[in-house]
Amino acid sequence: MTDLGKSTVYQIYPKSFYDSNGDGIGDIRGIIEKLDYIQSLGVDYIWCTPFFLSPLNDNGYDVENYLKIHPVFGTMEDVEELIAKAEERGMGIMLDMVFNHTSTRHEWFQKALAGEKEYIDYYIFREGEEDTPPTNWQSKFGGSAWEYVPSLKKWYLRLYDRTQADLNWENPKVREELKEVIRFWKKKGVKGFRFDVVNLISKPAVFEDDFQGDGRRFYCDGPHVHEFLKELVRDTGIKDMITVGEMSSTTLENCIRYSNPEEKELSMCFNFHHLKVDYKDGDKWELMPPDYRKLKSLFEDWQTGMQKYHGWNALFWCNHDQPRIVSRFGDEGKYWKESAKMLATMIHMLRGTPYIYQGEELGMTNAGYQDICQYQDVESINYYDIMLKAGKGREEALEVLRQRSRDNARTPMQWDAGAYAGFSKQEPWIALAGNYQSVNVENQEKDKDSVLNYYRKLIALRKEYPVIQKGAVAFLYPEQEKIFAFRRIWENQELFVINNLSGQVVSMEDGITCEGKYLIGNYPVKKEWNQLEPYESIVYLKERI
Repeated sequence: MTDLGKSTVYQIYPKSFYDSNGDGIGDIRGIIEKLDYIQSLGVDYIWCTPFFLSPLNDNGYDVENYLKIHPVFGTMEDVEELIAKAEERGMGIMLDMVFNHTSTRHEWFQKALAGEKEYIDYYIFREGEEDTPPTNWQSKFGGSAWEYVPSLKKWYLRLYDRTQADLNWENPKVREELKEVIRFWKKKGVKGFRFDVVNLISKPAVFEDDFQGDGRRFYCDGPHVHEFLKELVRDTGIKDMITVGEMSSTTLENCIRYSNPEEKELSMCFNFHHLKVDYKDGDKWELMPPDYRKLKSLFEDWQTGMQKYHGWNALFWCNHDQPRIVSRFGDEGKYWKESAKMLATMIHMLRGTPYIYQGEELGMTNAGYQDICQYQDVESINYYDIMLKAGKGREEALEVLRQRSRDNARTPMQWDAGAYAGFSKQEPWIALAGNYQSVNVENQEKDKDSVLNYYRKLIALRKEYPVIQKGAVAFLYPEQEKIFAFRRIWENQELFVINNLSGQVVSMEDGITCEGKYLIGNYPVKKEWNQLEPYESIVYLKERI
């Protein structure tokens, strides 16, 4: 059984991690070549985003064949070697399972297009006239969530891109096909699975228009999602493996059920509520400063709620779909190092399993692209056009993308200050962030005070102290908007974690007295304070006799 409290997961976006063959695109052998680096972090699992056969319209989240490897990333032999060599170093490989939808180039969908009824039932098709979609639901990438097929005189549901057709989980044959995918990879030695937007797999029995939103209230955490997950886990024998579900627009109550061990569904959940506190009126494409009171409240609600009812959190700031956190809630300038460390401390000291996205351990920043031609992401390109049509100016739309685009996370990993940041010998598939000559692995390996070495310390502390692994959490200083503080308690250990979320000195009404052993912080040690420095972070451990 996986010890979730001790574990840390490192996420790799293969296309941008390391290019081993000089074609400008990261690959599986590139991951193999960097395994010693990953091992040096102290992590336990490596989650790889999809490298399966795919047209790559959504960078691999449009799977054409779950059992074949896209040639641009390598071969099945490369994957087998990656699994084996990671295991030799004490790390397990986690694969990303995209089971809500497939590419429209998948064999199943192609057979559906040919009119084979068995395979039409693998997807969600509805009769209708060409100018009248079955519902008014909107795609996550913009436009209608339905696509018309003239030859069939039917619409198919596609909550994402038109080349990503939603699977019909109500069909037992579909569920069996997907179980076989899990069994295949489990036999290969994979140690865990991340399930993409898995809380969307159960759609309603009757489809109806949504006059309050974009349709998500009808399919998020749908009617049979819990029974489908129980069946998948039971029939594939993965209940003791590490599994995490990406939960889109979910609820605390559902995530407790998804992750409570008694339910026998998943190990833990990703939820994204804390990453929407800078969305104006809940709209990703409308900018506003972060609402720190809301951020604090969300963390407290989810941490204490999951704790009370035996759920488990996946702790994270960054992934392949999110802007870089130091650009978002930290400081790219004067306090870059301090804010990167503070944000890391917040996440790694909470109750749950921390996830680190490649480059986060360096404090990598957003890309800062100046032209729409530099963007590769289908969502960003679609929404740029939508913003222009809605009346935004070109520069205003570009500024939104600079802050919100998924491409911010997909710039090449910054290994050194040389050509193309040491990622490749050729021009990469996507433009580099501009600060790679200063923010890179080589520089930070030499600096004992680097963000990289700070992450290593945080990961080591989790392995060393039971209070971090499994202690109860209670939040402190609720009235202080810019102070995120909490304590963790386990048996005779008590941990105090205090973070200044702002770039200003924050005075404390009663000061803070930290008694016990200083564990880690991003400023010189202080035992009594009346104020916190900008982005200051400190952790103390008290042993009770």
